[in-house]
Amino acid sequence: MNTRYLAAIDDPHDARIDSIRLGCIDALLETHIAAGTFPGAVVLIARSGMIVKHVCFGSASETPDRRAMTLDTIFDLASLSKVVVTVPLALQLVERGLWRLDDPLNRFLPRFADPAVTIRHLLTHTAGLPPWANLFWRGRGKGKVLEQIYENRWPIASLLFPPGQRVLYSDLGFILLGEAIVQVTGESLDRLAQEWIFTPLGMKETAFNPAHVLQSRIAATEDDPDRGGVLIGQVHDENAWAMGGVSGHAGLFSTAFDLAVYAQMLLNGGLYGEERVLSFRSVKLMTSPHTKGLNEERGLGWLLQAENSTSAGDMLSEEAFGHTGFTGTSLWIDPRYELIVLLLTNRIHPTRERGAKEIRLIRKLVNNLAVGAIRDG
Repeated sequence: MNTRYLAAIDDPHDARIDSIRLGCIDALLETHIAAGTFPGAVVLIARSGMIVKHVCFGSASETPDRRAMTLDTIFDLASLSKVVVTVPLALQLVERGLWRLDDPLNRFLPRFADPAVTIRHLLTHTAGLPPWANLFWRGRGKGKVLEQIYENRWPIASLLFPPGQRVLYSDLGFILLGEAIVQVTGESLDRLAQEWIFTPLGMKETAFNPAHVLQSRIAATEDDPDRGGVLIGQVHDENAWAMGGVSGHAGLFSTAFDLAVYAQMLLNGGLYGEERVLSFRSVKLMTSPHTKGLNEERGLGWLLQAENSTSAGDMLSEEAFGHTGFTGTSLWIDPRYELIVLLLTNRIHPTRERGAKEIRLIRKLVNNLAVGAIRDG
């Protein structure tokens, strides 16, 4: 079994990578930073367990103070939280015999009204739940947020179509999934993530609600006057914020290197060194198609490479899987090429409109450049 650790190398040619081709990523990102698309970025690309590129550009913060981006800048990952925390925890519960993918959600959350919605539906975004709702308007507290979903009132949580009929990406589904995990285990989501994922992998820079002493290393996000100005170390997503910063859909902070360790564990089939975080079968389940014939190719949580993939680009193989975050984050993993492509930006600083259209194209181009630099054969 592959127990490969991530290691930095001096010469990308050792991983059969053309460094000149890979250097085109620098020019791409520097051009967009100069054009104001986003303040800064960190890129990490690894192949066959070797880090072939780990670079930073621009600023981690522009206002109220300017700070340079660094390799160890901590980012608000937004929806990458789903696939780094909630999905692996859900699969670990299957491995431990605590639930099945096709168990109904209301077996674990009795106040959820629809008995047809299963754990698998939530993981594949096929439950029929709305994508989003303003759950924070009634005030802070996880109980207040969940109460609005349990009330099952349109348009907050009434199903828009029968479960399994189509894919509709839903934050609400992952809020519920996170709470179901809490109810089954009796542990908080952040503590479970620390014990079952981060500590075994040595992900020391990854956490919900990062400590205040780390603020000088955290990339700034939106300037939100209602929450005291520019957000630094406080989760951007309003619903996650209302839930105390810990939710199944958002709230996680991390660095490029820590995320690359997590990604390498998946490439290793659930193993990292001597630590097994997931079974080989769980990794296959996560990254295999579960929505064939529907409007979008999805695994369990992960978006799969397909014609309708919005951020994959053209060059990743059909085995690739990935996810993005609203704050400007992106992770794609390609088992065929043993490739990890991480692009972390703070594109919503100081406003969420910044780079909203351009980031979609940039993600694709970075993925294309990473695969195009491979020199096999």
